[in-house]
Amino acid sequence: MSIPTPSNQRPAQILVIDDEPDLRTLYELTLLREGYRVEAAGSVSEAWQHLETGRFDAVITDMRLPDGQGMEIIHRIQKDQRSERCVVMTAYGSAENAVEALKAGAFDYLTKPVDLKQFRAVVASAVQARQAPPVPQVPARSAHAPAAAGNGAETPPATSGTGIAALDRLVGESEPMRLVKSRIAKVARGMAPVLVRGESGTGKELVARAVHACSQRSDGPFVAVNCGAIPENLLEAEFFGAKKGSYTGSSQDRDGYFQAASAGTLFLDEIGDLPLAMQSKLLRAIQERSVRSIGSTQEEAVDVRIVSATHKDLHAEVQAGRFRQDLFYRLNVIEIAVPALRDRREDLPALCAALLARIAQDGGLPVPHLSADLLRRLAMHPLDGNVRELENLLHRAVALNDGDELHLDLMGGFTAAAEAAASAPAPLMPQPQSPGAPVASATPVPMAPAAPKAAPLPLPSDLQAYLDQQEREILVRALHESGFNRTAAAARLGMSLRQIRYRIARLGITTPNGDDGASSQPDD
Repeated sequence: MSIPTPSNQRPAQILVIDDEPDLRTLYELTLLREGYRVEAAGSVSEAWQHLETGRFDAVITDMRLPDGQGMEIIHRIQKDQRSERCVVMTAYGSAENAVEALKAGAFDYLTKPVDLKQFRAVVASAVQARQAPPVPQVPARSAHAPAAAGNGAETPPATSGTGIAALDRLVGESEPMRLVKSRIAKVARGMAPVLVRGESGTGKELVARAVHACSQRSDGPFVAVNCGAIPENLLEAEFFGAKKGSYTGSSQDRDGYFQAASAGTLFLDEIGDLPLAMQSKLLRAIQERSVRSIGSTQEEAVDVRIVSATHKDLHAEVQAGRFRQDLFYRLNVIEIAVPALRDRREDLPALCAALLARIAQDGGLPVPHLSADLLRRLAMHPLDGNVRELENLLHRAVALNDGDELHLDLMGGFTAAAEAAASAPAPLMPQPQSPGAPVASATPVPMAPAAPKAAPLPLPSDLQAYLDQQEREILVRALHESGFNRTAAAARLGMSLRQIRYRIARLGITTPNGDDGASSQPDD
């Protein structure tokens, strides 16, 4: 996996630090064959002699050295703000050392005994990351610039694969969103696992895609997996693959998600829903960088970066015994917290503009006018479903729109009549008088407001069409929230797979994969 070097660029320089002469020689020869310039050291003090006299693209160091720890080298490189990318080599099973090194700023880690193919791949990634230009800053955008917004509001990028385009698809210039974008640009440079945390509907997958697009792996695949939507008996085959004949119906070898994400990013959405039995197998695959397909006797090295997401409190899940503590610490090396929509209300105009542009484009319609009154009413709505709920509200408004200006006739139970009743002045009532006091001296005081009664809905002129519309909205929402996996959506609605298939066909609901509602896994 040699990296071609342009004629005007020097070969990458690597420093290898290991106290075992035979291993040090093996690493040197492997890297020299790849076209790198290599220097070697057997101790911390010898390594610093090399570092003080020159600059390197990457430093490969063992954790245990005769006069200290490899961590000392990482800490000093970080303290001196040097540019070398550090890769540490840890003993088999020393997960704590690897996590500690990644948190300290190491680019990546290798587990001893080192697989040479993986060794070459990790070094190549470190060199590419060292030589890659920095991610440019995202300029502030007009509130009405058409772009994607939060969860499910993604427009096709004009320059696919670039970090600037991915960050630009995260709509919003509020302080919480600026912090998220800044953190993405920082964490994308390494290989440390990232945990994206946030409520449902906040756009966690868009954040994960931005991490991938801003990294040196942006040319590789991005494989998204909804961990809660895969039947438990299929988890191992879906993640690690299966050999031909390993189970009934397996007529050929098939790759799993780890193999499909090779040289790219594996996004594990709703990781908190993964069963405990699978958690231990996933932990081993992440730690050892290898997987064994069902029916195989050999382990296969895999080169993926793990980005996971959850709406759950994994600390509480660990305390309750529903999530492995060791897996939590392995996944939560770097955390990105995605803010809820209520914490960034100032982004509403830009989000609405972006969503309406996307909705209008999909339906071949002109973009409806976004009135100040509509924005005011949206700002008063709780929007507990975050950007996903906002998108559903705007979808409904566009579908029911019959003019140039958009109107929200009904937002859940928040009607215009209820809004007017809540803002009306309270009626007056007489103050209670003491016995014998003249009635004329009573002083009016405000009466406690009664709970406003919602205005009754008008009777539909076509009952079947009305019921079909309600059913369609519920099915679309269930499919969205299950990642368009029909098995999971049917389970949430208490129906069978056959029943939901029939309803999808009858109501003409389209999914990203045509007539198949599962985007990442089989639905039956």
